Amino acid sequence: MSTAFAPESQEAVITWNPTPAQVYESKMADFARYSEIAFDRQLPDFRALLDWSVTEVEEFWRSIQTYFDVLGEGFETAEVLEDSVMPFASWFPGAKLNFAENVLRHALNPLTADETAIYQVEEDGSHSVLTWAQLESQVAALAATFRELGVERGDRIAAVLPNVPEAVIGLLAAASIGAVWTINSPDLSAEASIRRVKQLEPKVLVASDGYIFGGKAIDRRAHTSEVEAGLPSITATVLVRILDTQREPGTMSIKEVERLAFDRCVEKQHAPAYERVDFNAPLWILFSSGTTGEPKGIVHGHGGMVLDGLKSICLHQDMGPGDVYYVAANTSWMVWNTLVQNLLAGAAIVTYAGSPKITGKDHHFQIISDFGVTMFATGAAYLTMVEKAGIDPRAGRDFSALRSILSTGSPLPPSTWRWVHEAVKSDVHLGSDSGGTDICGGFLGSNPMEPVHLGHLQGPLLGVAVEAHDENGQPLIDQVGAMAVTNPLPSMPVMLWGDADGARYNSSYFTEGDGVWMHGDWITRTSSGEFIVHGRADATLNRQGVRIGPSDIYDALTEIEELADYLVLGIEEGNGGYWMPLFVVLEDGAELDEDLQSRICSTLRTRASARHVPDEIIVAPEIPVTHTMKRLEVPLKKFFSPTAAGRELNRDSVKNPEALEWFREYARQRTETKG
Repeated sequence: MSTAFAPESQEAVITWNPTPAQVYESKMADFARYSEIAFDRQLPDFRALLDWSVTEVEEFWRSIQTYFDVLGEGFETAEVLEDSVMPFASWFPGAKLNFAENVLRHALNPLTADETAIYQVEEDGSHSVLTWAQLESQVAALAATFRELGVERGDRIAAVLPNVPEAVIGLLAAASIGAVWTINSPDLSAEASIRRVKQLEPKVLVASDGYIFGGKAIDRRAHTSEVEAGLPSITATVLVRILDTQREPGTMSIKEVERLAFDRCVEKQHAPAYERVDFNAPLWILFSSGTTGEPKGIVHGHGGMVLDGLKSICLHQDMGPGDVYYVAANTSWMVWNTLVQNLLAGAAIVTYAGSPKITGKDHHFQIISDFGVTMFATGAAYLTMVEKAGIDPRAGRDFSALRSILSTGSPLPPSTWRWVHEAVKSDVHLGSDSGGTDICGGFLGSNPMEPVHLGHLQGPLLGVAVEAHDENGQPLIDQVGAMAVTNPLPSMPVMLWGDADGARYNSSYFTEGDGVWMHGDWITRTSSGEFIVHGRADATLNRQGVRIGPSDIYDALTEIEELADYLVLGIEEGNGGYWMPLFVVLEDGAELDEDLQSRICSTLRTRASARHVPDEIIVAPEIPVTHTMKRLEVPLKKFFSPTAAGRELNRDSVKNPEALEWFREYARQRTETKG
């Protein structure tokens, strides 16, 4: 199992290197010193700590629970792991806790109670704040409202909200009473939201009258009514009034649904109360993209999200009280949940639902400067967009507080990696992480104790035993293989919704059999213990028997200024042939002439290999993406090849369906022409 690589050696290029003082003062190093004493271990560096975390699994997760003093009961007597073979592993049976209680403990600390927990930022730069004490008060009041509406432990609460504080408050209020939360972005169609949420039979809906985007008021009252009509199980809607704070919530004419104003609900005074639930009790449900078939409802538990959130945010990202975290994720993307996980760590967060380009393509960097953001998370595509725009993000701005940038969603091109250090901040800890909705967290990513090498992920997250496997399930070093996780994690799903016998769960993740989680990515594990992620296995190209990751092609194309976007497909044709077209979106004023085509091909040949050169270059008006901005290579193959596996693409899973129709029509015309 192999792939082609760019000839440039990236391993020796260090882009960030912590000082000895930074290493010693990191929370991860402090955790290692604590664990050395608690378990009589020698843990002098990250690799020793990682090895201990995956070989002494129970010691490690017990240490996470005690080091962070997780609030709950029964931990002292509970076994850490019952039946350690996936998918049957059960964590801390008998222990009870509540995710919201562990988040809002920071409101009880006199040192942090009056500090800012949430900055809500508008497009014009104005903002409001919620302190920890105010956040706790509003969560308690909304939780009381949910109880008055008949919500009980295990009931589902569905939300259709933008990235605003009310979404965070709603999640914590639901969690505090043991209800199960799920949320969709309001830019999803009503049909798409209904298709995800209806199967959960939610009792209450939390929605908004609209939101502001690109300077325009986007009215969603009709959208909310449509969602209400499609959810026969709901008995009430709590309406967040964003566009008109004076307009009454109104009533629904199709059926009797009580509507309450969110702001009035949270004004009431109620004592905080937290329902402690079983460690594995459902906390929230995230959905797979649903590009083909029904979206999977992925259920995560209170305990798993507490322990893994503390490990990932506090130890790997070195976040805590005094830090400010910003990610402009829409609420349908699991990255939005990292906002709440940073609150769990005690950091303040920034919520922003506006356009990333309202004052220019680098608008996010203005927010970073204005609010002293210490950690910024974003999709790799955003950083590349700003790089290609030729903007100086530092002009007139102050990034002195910024310590780290997390790139996610897709592999980060090496040119963009360099650009961040050259154009944003030379000593920022830039890392690329790989995880997913499936675990609402990371498998591979950053750590504060080791240097970063260009194009490489620093290593696994603690507790994650990850390997690259060949077709026989054997581990590979310095070769491309399928990503396999061989130890259970508390962040793995409690279950998939509606999957009573676990058949869908098993077929989704355990294709090598019990005990090995197959994530569906192509990765390389280097001899130094770092990793390279090449992309989704089902999007891999197979040219002359050699597997090629689409990301290798996309990385090479970032240096061509005339290209705004691109997508490559590998099409198995009925006659046994293989067609590899490259679709490109051109920048304004650019033309796909012979010179540009030649530069595209020569760049791919030089930066990657001759096998990466496409059979054809085609101009497209736009590249179809999911609502989390991921390219749709796999579903689009279905348009061009009748033998491609998979079901018909769900239009409502696509952020820009008009682009989808262009590809459908192009494929139809090509089929007719070939005859």
